[in-house]
Amino acid sequence: MPEEQPSVDGTYLPQAKRRGRLVPSARVLAVVVVLLLAVVGARLSDATRDGAVTNLLTILGCFLAAMVLLVWFLIFSGYRARTRLLVLAGLTAAIALAGALFKVDHVSGDLVPVFAFRWASPPNEMLPIPESSASREDADLATTTENDFPQFLGPNRDATVSGITLSRDWTRNKPRQLWRRSIGAGWSSFVAVNGFALTQEQRGDLEMVTCYKVETGEPVWAQSVKARHATLAGGVGPRGTPTIHEGKVYTLGATGILHCLNGADGTVLWSDDLLARYGVRPGEDEKGVAWGRSSSPLIVDDLVVVSAGGPAGGRCVSLAAFQKSTGELVWEAGDRQVSYSSPMLGTLGGVRQVLSVNEDNISAHDPTTGAVLWTHDWPGGSTSTPNVSQPVVLSKDRVLLSKGYGGGALLLHIERAGTGPFQTREVWRTKRSLRTKFTNVVVREGYVYGLSDGILECVDSETGTRQWKQGRYGHGQLLGVGPLLLVQAESGDVVMVEAMPTESKELGRFTAFEDMTWNNLCLYGRLLLVRNAGEAACFELPLDEAVSGEIIAEE
Repeated sequence: MPEEQPSVDGTYLPQAKRRGRLVPSARVLAVVVVLLLAVVGARLSDATRDGAVTNLLTILGCFLAAMVLLVWFLIFSGYRARTRLLVLAGLTAAIALAGALFKVDHVSGDLVPVFAFRWASPPNEMLPIPESSASREDADLATTTENDFPQFLGPNRDATVSGITLSRDWTRNKPRQLWRRSIGAGWSSFVAVNGFALTQEQRGDLEMVTCYKVETGEPVWAQSVKARHATLAGGVGPRGTPTIHEGKVYTLGATGILHCLNGADGTVLWSDDLLARYGVRPGEDEKGVAWGRSSSPLIVDDLVVVSAGGPAGGRCVSLAAFQKSTGELVWEAGDRQVSYSSPMLGTLGGVRQVLSVNEDNISAHDPTTGAVLWTHDWPGGSTSTPNVSQPVVLSKDRVLLSKGYGGGALLLHIERAGTGPFQTREVWRTKRSLRTKFTNVVVREGYVYGLSDGILECVDSETGTRQWKQGRYGHGQLLGVGPLLLVQAESGDVVMVEAMPTESKELGRFTAFEDMTWNNLCLYGRLLLVRNAGEAACFELPLDEAVSGEIIAEE
């Protein structure tokens, strides 16, 4: 009597009939097709509003479809038991071998994993401390020039540089690489003053502030502290960018160490451990701020203002202001956990204000006392759907906010009757546009340009209406230079774009790096300083012919 085996519906079939069922049934195929169609739908629709979520849904849908087929093959198919066992053993061995050989080194902005051999040491762990040459001169950061890019996002913290006209033709006049060097990990950007460039980087267990010569890349000095922040999704090293002011350098590391350094040689003038000050125990900061402290210090009068924070679920301070010359705490303000944005100085209603995008709101503060002038909800979570992008003051009474993770953009109108309290009113809000995950927008003549989930987009600032959306650059960064945009693509390419309200034209591009790049650009005159988590480079950009001729004549 032939051996009987259970079928899908629980009945028993003779072995001969079982062996004849070598193709999945219509019901099994229908389930697989439905799952795959759901994947296609998720990728084509705008419902998720986040590339990372779309990729997670894609992985989940494909995994479930594969599991349905595998379960059918192993339990319900008509293949011989030996064949099924061999396939199962082969799959198990392949998965085990892959797990033994490879690890997820990091993920992209859309959570696409990048693999590396398990035995490979991260480049930042193999880099020595940079040594200056024997003929080293002190860095003169007290002298300023018209080319200076002294803080995060440029002179005005608005991702815009004026006073320079780039050539639109990179075919005839190609950008020229001046130097390239290995650098420690981190998402910090360069700043540059008087021919010297500074950044923050991670080398092994040392979190560093480093100074290089702009034109040669030659190290000038390095200051280090034993600290390290590392997560799979966020990467390794410091995220904040140095601020140069009156010959001094102010930095905040990923682990909350605030430094004031002598710009000449990197000597520590004063420092403060914000995690210790605000009650965050060692190793527990990720419970409240998962991806490291990212604030770039803001200088306001005699103060240096930084995002402060606190323990998860405990008392938090949104902002802290220190006397810039001594490090003495002057004021604390706000009660929200920090975000990944940096404080911003603006004037609204004729009143100077420090704007702070916090974990789940935006607040405005009196620069002298820290007193809260107004607040408005801006949902987010510093361990889930973080606020990263800078607030933008569009006019004397309007502030623009934007974020990724499905958040979109919001335009606020700030009102005040006489000397009464400030009030906020939403002018427009959209979840479809300006989903600026890690990046910031550039505003020009009433239009906002930004990377919305990795695609360049133009939005009318008055109405929130999208004008166009084109050009996939990933989760990179923007810098406005006159009428042009320089785009640091996530892939490592640098792209020059003519962005207008009616259209976008890509004028040229070159490959700065082969690896993922989230760092902002720094433009010092015609010299473009770029970096990622492994390399740094400087490119001389061609200027408009007329302007170039004037400069050459002056020289």
